[in-house]
Amino acid sequence: QVQLVESGGGLVQAGGSLRLSCAASGSIFSIIVMSWYRQTPGKQRELVASTTSAGTTGYADSVKGRFTVSRDNAKNTVYLQMDSLKPEDTAVYYCYARGKVSMTTGWNDYWGRGTQVTVSS
Repeated sequence: QVQLVESGGGLVQAGGSLRLSCAASGSIFSIIVMSWYRQTPGKQRELVASTTSAGTTGYADSVKGRFTVSRDNAKNTVYLQMDSLKPEDTAVYYCYARGKVSMTTGWNDYWGRGTQVTVSS
């Protein structure tokens, strides 16, 4: 199986920055996509940013120009640099990966437990 562990959340003032990290470990053969989602109470989990093994990236409109997703394929780690943070960015941020544990198995979805990001006004 694959485990995802997030780190880097915390409390920051509006306009500040945080960097989230997510490391994948376990029986990893290949990870094709690593993403960050976020969720606030009573709302659906939303996609924030994604990066593929080929290096392509994508962002939610609400974070474009402020957040940057990057990936270290050798370490199976994805990062989310969050700048110019706003109170509306407050949420639990979850790491997601789509991967497989061997050449012959199918692709599976994996989630981290989440890390809280709180932006004060």
